[in-house]
Amino acid sequence: MDLEKIVKEAAAPRPRSPRPIIMIGSGGIVRDAHLPAYAKAGFPVASLVDLNLDKAKSLAQEFGIPRGSSSIADAIQFSPKDAIFDIATPAKVLPSILEQLPDGAAVLMQKPMGDTLAEATEILHICRRKGLTAAVNFQLRWAPNMLAARAITSAGALGELHDMEVKVSVHMPWELWSFLSTAPRLEILYHSIHYVDLVRSWLGNPRKVYAKTVKSPRTPALAATKSVIILDYADDKRAFVATNHSHDFDPHMQRSFVQWEGMNGAMRAQMGVNLNYPAGLPDNLEYVLRDGAGWKQAPITGNWFPDAFMGSMGSLQAYVQGEARTLPTSVEDAIDTMRTVEAAYLSSESGGTELPAVD
Repeated sequence: MDLEKIVKEAAAPRPRSPRPIIMIGSGGIVRDAHLPAYAKAGFPVASLVDLNLDKAKSLAQEFGIPRGSSSIADAIQFSPKDAIFDIATPAKVLPSILEQLPDGAAVLMQKPMGDTLAEATEILHICRRKGLTAAVNFQLRWAPNMLAARAITSAGALGELHDMEVKVSVHMPWELWSFLSTAPRLEILYHSIHYVDLVRSWLGNPRKVYAKTVKSPRTPALAATKSVIILDYADDKRAFVATNHSHDFDPHMQRSFVQWEGMNGAMRAQMGVNLNYPAGLPDNLEYVLRDGAGWKQAPITGNWFPDAFMGSMGSLQAYVQGEARTLPTSVEDAIDTMRTVEAAYLSSESGGTELPAVD
């Protein structure tokens, strides 16, 4: 089995003829990930919309986008009829934005799909009522090292998968996102949701969820920024997410990885963007088989940021154009990620089991 060849051939879906994109929002994630990814992939952006017109025009000029606007209606009027909508705004305003889109449109929404399960359900119902082909930007699935890991597993190299863990112990500068300063839900909803979605993409929906998310004494004004989430699948299968965003000591011991174990091998993928954020470190993927050859580096090209954003948009475009049979992060799938996130918060609030009494 030529695993190097398998890794090099792993790729996200791409449309043969990309449709133009109407970008709604012009924050840091748009500047640092969406637009660089689309430029790299050759996806044309027809218009950029932001309530701050000067900000929209400035960013549009920086990336060579024909039009900057403060109005979704204006962007629709002056863009091609088959444009794809890409929304990167706080979750609270997603319903109002979706209502402004043409019925039957194709749309990619930045995660989360609402701040609560109730909001996610409202968004799902809007998409169904308006006939939108809608996906949520759970782009970690499309990171180059995650695509390679999937290819290795699909080739049968690891054997039956029985263990999956995510470990993040880093310093995250939450102050970069002002709207999170008063958010009642933080770490799981805005960060570990990626890992919950990733685990679901490999193992499906868990039977139950056990979780605890806590505040850090280093950032007492913020909501919880440290979490442990156990996803219960079977008595012989383990899956969990453990995060600590307050580890601001010497970076030497900071960690950010996903690890899989199968009967015949294991893999570990570094998510470099979390290390020294926002500059980040390179992603990688290492794997080991029971052949005595030890751990090997897979030939990975590209990183989660911005490369994975080519995958989430490319997946939607390929599906809309009939070039892909499935839309993996559709709202119909994303609602189950939101259900799992909600279960984690409910578990954290309900508490664990008290120590039993003894005589």
